[in-house]
Amino acid sequence: MNDIRNIGFIAHIDAGKTTVTERVLFLSGLTHKIGDVDDGTTVMDFMDQERERGITIQSAAATSMWRDHRVNIIDTPGHVDFTAEVERSLRVLDGGVVVFDAVSGVQSQTETVWRQADRYGVPRICFVNKMDRTGANFERVVEMIRDRLNANPVPLQMPMGSDSDFQGVIDLLEEKALIYPDQSVEADEVPIPEQFREEYLDYRNAMIEKVAETDDALSIKYLEGEDITTDELRSALRRSTINNRLVPVLCGTALRTKGIQPLLDAVIYYLPSPLDVPHIKGIHPKKGEEVVIEASEDEPFSALAFKVVTDPYTGRLVYLRVYSGKIQSGSTVFNVTKGQKERMGRILRMFAGRREEMDDLRAGDIAATIGLKNTFTGDTLTLESNQILLESIRFPQPVISMAIEPKSQAERDKLTDALVKLGEEDPTFVMKFDKETGQTIIAGMGELHLEVLVERLKREFTVQANVGRPRVSYREAITSFTRAEGRFVRQSGGRGQYGHVVLEVEPRERGEGFLFEDKIVGGKIPKEYISSVQAGIKDCLENGVLGGYVVIDVKATLVDGSYHEVDSSEMAFKIAGSLGMREALKRANPILLEPMMSVEVVTPSEFLGEILGDLSGRRSQIGNMEIQGDIQVVSAFTPLSEMFGYATDTRSITQGRASYTMEFDHYEPVPSSLVEKVVRE
Repeated sequence: MNDIRNIGFIAHIDAGKTTVTERVLFLSGLTHKIGDVDDGTTVMDFMDQERERGITIQSAAATSMWRDHRVNIIDTPGHVDFTAEVERSLRVLDGGVVVFDAVSGVQSQTETVWRQADRYGVPRICFVNKMDRTGANFERVVEMIRDRLNANPVPLQMPMGSDSDFQGVIDLLEEKALIYPDQSVEADEVPIPEQFREEYLDYRNAMIEKVAETDDALSIKYLEGEDITTDELRSALRRSTINNRLVPVLCGTALRTKGIQPLLDAVIYYLPSPLDVPHIKGIHPKKGEEVVIEASEDEPFSALAFKVVTDPYTGRLVYLRVYSGKIQSGSTVFNVTKGQKERMGRILRMFAGRREEMDDLRAGDIAATIGLKNTFTGDTLTLESNQILLESIRFPQPVISMAIEPKSQAERDKLTDALVKLGEEDPTFVMKFDKETGQTIIAGMGELHLEVLVERLKREFTVQANVGRPRVSYREAITSFTRAEGRFVRQSGGRGQYGHVVLEVEPRERGEGFLFEDKIVGGKIPKEYISSVQAGIKDCLENGVLGGYVVIDVKATLVDGSYHEVDSSEMAFKIAGSLGMREALKRANPILLEPMMSVEVVTPSEFLGEILGDLSGRRSQIGNMEIQGDIQVVSAFTPLSEMFGYATDTRSITQGRASYTMEFDHYEPVPSSLVEKVVRE
């Protein structure tokens, strides 16, 4: 397994991830023609919508070979609406390549994906792309990585020139220059040009000092002025990268295929194999004890499902990352999450839109399988005789919703079936039926997310549907402590219903969620009814008292109550719990919360006034303003309800020259003057 690398390309939208990936596939011999995002000929962006829009929507997997190593590559989306694709990919990858735009440097979504990688402890190398663009500045990007991402970057290359003068790179370890002649993908190795020698020596000394700091033996050598060999530096750098102490930085321009071979070499040299990463930990499903899984083919089989795709030709594909053992196609596996057996049909190695059949899956592999009918994202597969439950994948909650209905009654079942399949693929896409309005509501991470899903309904599932305008997913919360009683008594001849509870309800800090506590003493309510009370409270929290929105961050304590030996039942106590909670919500000064988006606008300086004025009119809280040459970067928190149509407005006030990104950040109370309007709508 030393010869396997499971890596992902991650970055802000438009940093050039897919272009880098396409060059990697071409140079490693997987493709014979370089795919182009602008021409819609990419291998990794194989969906029609991806090619039309020029963005990555789904993470795509491909396997290539480089220097006798198998490199499993996942290209992830950069747009924040598809952040679930990044989340699920990072959960199963061993290493990441973070791509930066040499002009823009660290952007908002870069910070998001960096934090996601931090959470999963994924070692990274950085590639500063687009060095041939006007305004490219390698040193500034390295500084931004240090300051804004709290990382410890160590450049392994320095660029020779920038903008239109970018000729190639100087390798600080190998002490050579790589110059790329026009129209050539192969570099000429030449001695370091004299005009760059002084700068090169500064860069090399800084690199040696930084690497030596991470290794005691090298530190002594460095302090005593002894020579440190390239192999010693490379070994220490590999250890430091895998331990997340250092982040190697390389540069180039993917569009001109400059700097891609050294990037591939760096993936092999510095990113971990499945054997190098810490052993995966799981939980024994029956004993609840922690179990350590060793990455070895000799261990019992264990794998995590991280993606489900509905394929028009082969049906339901489940992507797996195998952590230990091996399994043959056609074998029976055990879904520990669901507690049931599944038969694994064909196994496919994916080359983005293409695939190749495999006989078996082994530790370290990333592949897709056909035949797993009840396995979903985040499920653990093992052998029934050796069950382990791996940590699942966490996904953010949807913040925007819209109503959807079929254009004809005949298409109703077809629409429901298609929505269920899309929900299986995308854990951030939620479908629910609103009993009060009789509407089907779909919810997602943003306008683009829902727009893409509705378009997929039409194209892939041939379902024609009407959609309402997007709506904000508000939340409700309480602001004070209260005590309330819930009593459900029905007597209509024969056996009746009796449930009686007393609850104490109080607010929790934002983000702490729901907590239930049982303080019943003396058997006032029998133990078997306590879980029913909790279920009733949870049901009530699904529909708040202000506008029917979900209630968050509440603690409910069951302190008293009574029961009837004959008439009491689980149902009666569930209803009593719900009635008591509803009464408590009314008394506890409920408030309405709205999702606040972290917005970053990049605009030419001449339009700064218009941008600030427009944001202020949208109830924004302006944060940082940063100058990058003649470009201004404005950060703000803005209510999602005020951001509909922002793309069009921004284009019109800046003559199409500004761009923006936004992502959900937190919930804040809706101003009292707007609560009535929101509830009425």
